[in-house]
Amino acid sequence: MKRISGFIAGVLFGMGLLLSGMTNPAKVLGFLDLAGQWDPSLALVMVGAIGAALLPMTWARRRTSALLGGTMQLPARRDIDRRLVGGSLVFGVGWGLAGVCPGPALVLLVGGYWQAWLFVAAMLAGMGLFNALEAIRSSPQGGR
Repeated sequence: MKRISGFIAGVLFGMGLLLSGMTNPAKVLGFLDLAGQWDPSLALVMVGAIGAALLPMTWARRRTSALLGGTMQLPARRDIDRRLVGGSLVFGVGWGLAGVCPGPALVLLVGGYWQAWLFVAAMLAGMGLFNALEAIRSSPQGGR
């Protein structure tokens, strides 16, 4: 049941990305171009997504288990540190250069776009680099 519900949630998420235009790099770059021909339509998508998530997130915070019985895994930390800011900057620069972020990239990957394959390969390489650096940082010799 968990796999079926995960699949359904993924399909709905992907369809939402397609319908909203989030998988169109030109539309995303138009949204990010504040000094030029700014396209505010994705701001409405974001506001709608936040609005749609408000009630379920409020409900989830009050629960200790998920609907299908798993443990509720919500972030506990709320502080802003240099790692969060740095990661946000890297994400934002990547989003601005490519016009896609991880979710839309996976949707485009299924569509067979070579650019999505390149983006996902770079994303996986970055995740691998992060894991390697974290392992070095947490080792007794690396975390001086």
